[in-house]
Amino acid sequence: MAKEWFQNEDFWLEYGPIMFDEQHWAEAKGIAKAVCSLAGLDKGSSVLDVCCGPGRISIELALLGMNVTGVDITQAFLDAAQESAGDEGVRINTINQDMRSFSSPDSFDCAVNLYNSFGYCDSIEDDRAILRSVFNSLKKGGTFIIECISRETAILNFTPGEWFERAGMTVLTDFGVSGAWEGLRSRWILIGKDGRRIEHEFIQRLYSAIELKNIMIETGFSDAQIYGGYDSRPYDQNAQTMVIVAHK
Repeated sequence: MAKEWFQNEDFWLEYGPIMFDEQHWAEAKGIAKAVCSLAGLDKGSSVLDVCCGPGRISIELALLGMNVTGVDITQAFLDAAQESAGDEGVRINTINQDMRSFSSPDSFDCAVNLYNSFGYCDSIEDDRAILRSVFNSLKKGGTFIIECISRETAILNFTPGEWFERAGMTVLTDFGVSGAWEGLRSRWILIGKDGRRIEHEFIQRLYSAIELKNIMIETGFSDAQIYGGYDSRPYDQNAQTMVIVAHK
């Protein structure tokens, strides 16, 4: 089976510094506190960080006393997460695995999938497989928190592109619509000071909030609340993002 683009570790090594810049690291502490509040977590609670990347949220959750396991398909990110955890004096467990096939039944009080890391698989069934894996990994009564762009927020915040400087690179972006707002096409071009140019294009599948909620209920979750931000604000025309909090 051919690899999908997100299984290419070189992509993450090249684009990681752009996606996980200082601002996004600075936001992690507040997001981790919001997660604990939304899920009602106590110190010692077990948390699964789905597609954890370099451990941005995992480490902050560990600093709050959570027992954290981060799963990611990119080993280089997991190595970076372990190094950062050591620097912060906390321990996290990391697992190099594809969430479509990850299995740890009834193990976690909470699972999180944050920072827009859902909807990149080739098929809807693959997305459903990730949700089933998360559901099966939660203990009875466990909480799942997912945050990502929805069809509504993509429309509200759509821009055809921009350019900015980050991590020593000039970054040019070009965005477009795939299908009837079925996906968001993203083209990222990185230009280094030496003139080196890197380009990548991908499509993120877009779900409306109610559509994703219904899929989660079909997966087995007993309920799912939709919010427009980590502060539990309404999911309306002023939504910052889509946050869904579901329970097993």
